[in-house]
Amino acid sequence: MIVAHLDLDAFFAAVEELENPELRSQPLIVGGDPRGRGVVATANYVARRFGIHSAMSAAEAIRRCPHAVFVRPRHSLYREYSRHVWSTVCGVVPTVEQTGIDEGYLDVGEVAGDFLEARVVAEAVQTAVRAATSLTCSLGVAPCKVVAKVGSDARKPGGLVVVVPGQEAGFLAPLDVRKLPGVGPKAEGRLRAAGVDTVGAFAALADDELRRLLPGSVGKVLRDRARGIDPRGLEFDVQRISISVENTFERDLVERERLHEELHGMAREVAEQLQKTGRTARTVTTKLRYADFSIRSRSTSLDVGIDDAQQIADLACRLLDRGLRDRPGALRLVGVGVSGLAAYRQLALDAL
Repeated sequence: MIVAHLDLDAFFAAVEELENPELRSQPLIVGGDPRGRGVVATANYVARRFGIHSAMSAAEAIRRCPHAVFVRPRHSLYREYSRHVWSTVCGVVPTVEQTGIDEGYLDVGEVAGDFLEARVVAEAVQTAVRAATSLTCSLGVAPCKVVAKVGSDARKPGGLVVVVPGQEAGFLAPLDVRKLPGVGPKAEGRLRAAGVDTVGAFAALADDELRRLLPGSVGKVLRDRARGIDPRGLEFDVQRISISVENTFERDLVERERLHEELHGMAREVAEQLQKTGRTARTVTTKLRYADFSIRSRSTSLDVGIDDAQQIADLACRLLDRGLRDRPGALRLVGVGVSGLAAYRQLALDAL
C-alpha cells in the first residue's frame, strides 16, 4: 500500500489572500469576532509567528497580535476552491478519500509502482494544485494512513515527506506524543503523567502499563499506530467523485495519431461506466506522464454534463494536444478521467 495524505496549507487564510493579495504581508486571522467569544478557524503563517493557531480564542489571538487583521469565514467560497482542488487532484490520482474541505488521502499505489515513483506523483499533485488554484499543499507519503498524515504536517508549508516501508516507527519515534493522531488532551495528560512524552516512548509501553494508562481497545490501536502499524484502507462515499482510465505503454509514444487512438478507446470505457450508472460528467481531464515520470494534466469543464464517448474523446484529444504544446515530449502513459458527476442527465438544448 502506498498512501498519501494531502493537507492544504492554512487553507481559509490562503483563499482570503488570493482574493485580496494585500493581506499576504499582514497577520491574517480567519475566525470569530475578537470582541466576543469567537475562535480562530485558521491563521496565515505571518500570524502564526505570534503563536496564533486554530481553535485559539479570538480574544487571546488579538492579545498576542493587536494589529492582526480579522476576517469572518466565507464557507461557500472555500467550498468552491476545495471542489477545484479535489477535481485537480483526481486528474493525477483518481482514487481519493476526502476527509475534510482541506485534507484527504490519495491512493498513490494505484498510479505508482514503488516509493520512488510515488514521490514523483506527489510532486505532480503539488504542481497541479498550485497551477490550477495558486494554493499550496503539503503531502506525506507512507505505507499507511497514520504515518502519511503525520508526514504531511512535518514540513509545512508546501512540504513533501516520504516514509518508506520499514522506517515508519523510526520516523514517528522522536515526535511529541501529541503529534500522534488520536491522542487527545485526556490521553496526553495520562501519558505525560507517566513520563511518556514521545511517540517512541508510547510505542515501547508494555501491555500491563498500556492497560493502566489507556484501558480498552483504544490504547492498543494507538500503540500500534505509534509503531507505524495502521491497517486501515481508504474509505469512500457510496458515490464515486470521479471515473478514470489510463494506460502505460510498452514503449514511450510520440505519434500523435496513436495517442489519439488510445484516448478514444479510454473515452469509450469511461462513457460505458457513466452510462451503466446513469450519470453524467461536467469535467474531462487528460493525464500525461512523460518519459522522466513527470506528470501533467489538463482539464476542461462544461456547463452541461455529458456521457457520450465521442464528446469525451474529442475533449480529451484537445487537452492532450494542449498539454503537448505546453511541454512537448514522448509519453509513457496517458489517461482520461471525468469528474463533476451527477446522477441525472441534463439535456442540452439541441437534444430537446
